[in-house]
Amino acid sequence: MSIKLEVKEATKFYTTKSGNLHALDQFSVGIDSGDFVSIVGPSGCGKSTLLWSIAGLHDLTSGEITLDGKKIDGPNDQIGMVFQEANMLPWRSLIKNIEFPFEIKKKAPNTARINELLKRVGLSGFETKYPRELSGGMQQRASIVRALSFDPSVLLMDEPFGALDAFTRDEMNLLVQEIWLETKKTIIFITHNIAEAVFLSSKVFVMSARPGRLANVYEIDYPRPRSIEMLSDPKIIQTINQIRSNIIEQTN
Repeated sequence: MSIKLEVKEATKFYTTKSGNLHALDQFSVGIDSGDFVSIVGPSGCGKSTLLWSIAGLHDLTSGEITLDGKKIDGPNDQIGMVFQEANMLPWRSLIKNIEFPFEIKKKAPNTARINELLKRVGLSGFETKYPRELSGGMQQRASIVRALSFDPSVLLMDEPFGALDAFTRDEMNLLVQEIWLETKKTIIFITHNIAEAVFLSSKVFVMSARPGRLANVYEIDYPRPRSIEMLSDPKIIQTINQIRSNIIEQTN
């Protein structure tokens, strides 16, 4: 595989009232085209800072991030992002929320692609519904459609299912796995849920406590498609426990 996205010695300081906050420290990693990687680590280790920097939404203090060999210096149509919250505007219908980024960029929405994605995630027929009429899971499905509507080559997901109940979260994980298997997009997924990371990923990156550094990489080579029931397999439980122990080590 070729390197799709490369993070080179990414370092980030935030200026606060109490002084500089060192969020990332020379974080480096290469992500292959079509790979699915998850990033886990202690709370406050800089996972979201890293993801927002990859998205071009945060500037690094030093280092650089490249996509297909070109430096990322701002938002890029080749990078889609799904946030922790669905961030749907309450006064706009589902379809108008999905089309909102096109309006901002003054581009015509790709109606055929959007309709196909809505069908794919089970939201056909809900286009005129407002956020208050949709469940949390449905809103996050809509946010995935919105992120994919430009047909980006890289999809970033920042703890997108943390607020969902366990059953809905399982459904969403299966959906994301299906989308990845169908599209082979490069996906970078942030989560606190180690089992979720193992279920979804080809690789799991473990970050150190702040300032965030790359502490370890775990290759997840279980066959696909994966079922939720696989998480009760002793080998997978062992992998989950190894990663959990590694994260605990980073806090000591």
